[in-house]
Parts: sequence; C-alpha cells; structure tokens
Amino acid sequence: MIAAVRIAIVGLGLIGGSIARALRRAGPPGAPLPDGVRPTIVGWSRRPDGPAAALAEGILDAAPPSLDEALAGADLVILAAPPLACLELLDELGGPLRGNLPPGATVTDVASTKRVIVERAERHGLPFVGGHPMAGRETVGYASADAQLFVDRPWVVCPGATATPADVSRTEALALACGARLLRLDPATHDAAAAAISHLPLVLSAALAEAVVGGPAWTAASTLAASGWRDMTRLARGDATMGAGIAATNAVEVAAGIRAVRAVLDAWLVALERPEPDPGQLAARFEAARRLLAGR
Repeated sequence: MIAAVRIAIVGLGLIGGSIARALRRAGPPGAPLPDGVRPTIVGWSRRPDGPAAALAEGILDAAPPSLDEALAGADLVILAAPPLACLELLDELGGPLRGNLPPGATVTDVASTKRVIVERAERHGLPFVGGHPMAGRETVGYASADAQLFVDRPWVVCPGATATPADVSRTEALALACGARLLRLDPATHDAAAAAISHLPLVLSAALAEAVVGGPAWTAASTLAASGWRDMTRLARGDATMGAGIAATNAVEVAAGIRAVRAVLDAWLVALERPEPDPGQLAARFEAARRLLAGR
C-alpha cells in the first residue's frame, strides 16, 4: 500500500501519464491506502496540455498552474521527466522551492539514468529514492499513456543516502501499485546494466541510421527496407532530447559499451576483408551470437 494521501506527478508525458492512469485504473484504486482512502493525484508540467487532458478525463484531481502549488501538501513527489530535466528539478527542489516541499515528503523519479541524478539529490540533502520503470515506447506525450505500461515490468529502485526507510517503502509501494516488479540496485550497477541493454542500443540504432541513410546505396536500399531495418532503427526514431539526456548522464558507461562493440566490429572486418572470406568462420560467429542470446 502507498502510505501517501497526496501524490504530485511532475511531468505528464508517456511515463508520468501512465503512472497517473495506473493509479486511477478501473476497479479497486491502483494505489490503495490504509482504510481504503483514495489518494489525491495532482499533476504539473512545463507544457500544460498533458495535465489539462488528464484533469478533463478525471485521471487527476487537480492540475495546479505552478510547480510550487503542485508540491503543496504532497506526500510523494514523482519527477516524471527526462534525465537533464530531473537534474534541473532537483536543483529547484533543493534550492528556491525547498520551503515548498512538505516535511516528511518523499521525492522519486523515473528517469533512465541514476548515478548522476541520485548524487545531485544527495548533494541537496533531499529525501530521494531513484526509480526507473523499465518500460517505454517510441511515442511520447500524455496521449500515449497506458495504465498497463508497467505491468510485470522491472521497476528499479536506487535509494539515495539521504532516503529514510519510509521513503524507500513509499517508492516501492508506488511501483507495486503500478503492477511492476521491484528490483533494488545501487545507482552505478543500474547505469552499467542499463547502458548495456538500453542506452548502447539507442546509440547504435542512431549510428546505423547515420551510416546508411543518404549513403551511396540508400536510394535502392530504401525501396527494399523491411522489418529488419525497421527493428534495427526503431530506437533512433524516438525522442531526440530524451536520447541526448540519457547519453549525457550515462556517458562513461555508454562510451565503454561503444568501445566494446568497436572491438567486436574490428574482428568482423578482419574476417570479411580477407581475399576469400571463410563461410565456415562466419557461420561460427553467427552461431556463437545465437547461442549467447539463447543462454547456451
């Protein structure tokens, strides 16, 4: 159960909107409280269209016009913004808006990187628990929000040094209320893992598009492109600002991943640039990759 009567969601795009929808989904309240109390959910965003739409649908109880008003009385503050925007919001909460953060409130976020964000919150002494629901889409905005987005998906929780057990419990209850599976990691471990399976693929998807589109073979290739090309470039079709924030706040781990891929590609070049490439050797490499993915 979420021990929070008032929940403030800062950012009503895909993730923030999906959290709001999950907490308001049909049937029993998505965020049941002691004695069956229905939580009050308020939402604020720099762009007012998301909160306005959520309020009109009855997903939000209120859409205050300013961040300081959204914070008033909040037990749980969810920063549902890209990484760089989360850093700016933490600076506001730890600075000019510190007096607007109610005593005993918990602050969490849902950004894709954790170490830099948790460190910034700790620097400000905020009661912060880093969070990352491992779910998303290429589409953005409140119109894409889905109450089922987090169901049975991992939700990583990274408590900051200034978080209390109550802060951690409140954040984990949020994840469970959204239908997610809890996974507690330290920020550095999270960022290394997320770089490998999410952030590195994002950069590689963009790099593939940069290398191929507009190149000498693209005119003919564009008429042949099908599911393989679509799947390999899917991530590059997402929000560029979000991608830049992810890469900038997890640059060390992403760069390490790129170097590892570059070393493997160099080995492929050696195999392919022989006077007569060995089909058996190439098949062995493909088979090795297949076995790695199959866990054998």
